Amino acid sequence: MKIKKIVLWGLIMITIIFGAAIGYTLILDVPFVDGLYMTIITISTVGYGEVALMTPLAKLFSIIFIIISVGMVGYLVKASFDFFGENNFNQTWRRKKMLKEINKLKDHIIICGGGETGINVIKQMMKRDVDIVVVDNDEKIIETLKELKCPHIFDDATKEEVLIQAGLKEAKGIITTLSTDADNVFVVLTAKQLNPNIHIISRFHESSAEKKLIHAGANQTVSPDEIGGKKMAALMISPHVQYFVDNIIDTKNMSIDMEEVLIKETSGLVNKKLRDTKISEKAGLIVLALRRDEDIFIFNPKADEVLRANDNMIVVGSKEQIEKLKQMSLDVD
Repeated sequence: MKIKKIVLWGLIMITIIFGAAIGYTLILDVPFVDGLYMTIITISTVGYGEVALMTPLAKLFSIIFIIISVGMVGYLVKASFDFFGENNFNQTWRRKKMLKEINKLKDHIIICGGGETGINVIKQMMKRDVDIVVVDNDEKIIETLKELKCPHIFDDATKEEVLIQAGLKEAKGIITTLSTDADNVFVVLTAKQLNPNIHIISRFHESSAEKKLIHAGANQTVSPDEIGGKKMAALMISPHVQYFVDNIIDTKNMSIDMEEVLIKETSGLVNKKLRDTKISEKAGLIVLALRRDEDIFIFNPKADEVLRANDNMIVVGSKEQIEKLKQMSLDVD
């Protein structure tokens, strides 16, 4: 039983009580306080005695009122007990257990909003075994998250204390997909203030909000409408290429994945030519590109390209092959 229904039935009960009090006041010709007194002793069945002589009309009114009120009071008491008793206890216990699990997380991703965009982000993250915490205040979305067994907090993502509960200070990144640009900007500002080093990706709806989000501290911004438009055009122009790309990102039909692997300073790959690392032989995957110094992209690197510390290799391969390369580059937790 949801709290809104309990409140609604409570208001109906109060209305009936005051209506009955007015009825007794008019039928018995007594003050309103006496009419309310008659209502309360009737509904509670304590039987202290009437305040005036009960006329046939008053007796008939009492019979009808007792039939209606006793059933409603019984239902309301049971519903309240169910909610504030076992149900509320279970919810409180589950919430405490969830928060305890969230407190153990480190270098996780916080997702603010589990709507149409957010739920797709969540599924992709879970598919790749990424530790995530979702914050949303919609009951239907929370039920979906429970079915997915996804760590979540049922609250408003724009609250500073809620973001702290989600482990913002220990998180590696935050993705905000809330329904309004104003809420997304607020979350970005709060997140950057609490954790200046956190990586932030934000959804935007209006094009004018993109600059505001970047100024607020977002590292990247995404427009689902823009991405959707590009994909529709790509499907029409190059359907087979798009099918291949989709299946790298969404691995339902193919056992390959696209990933970035960081070369750590102490890795044996540093200062070696790509051919000498024998990545293809040892890991069995393909190096598509190198990202160097944030702004430099080297597509289809040549065999004599020298790898440097902190280079990000964009690779394609199976999950097992990518794990092998991470071991070689020391890109492991």
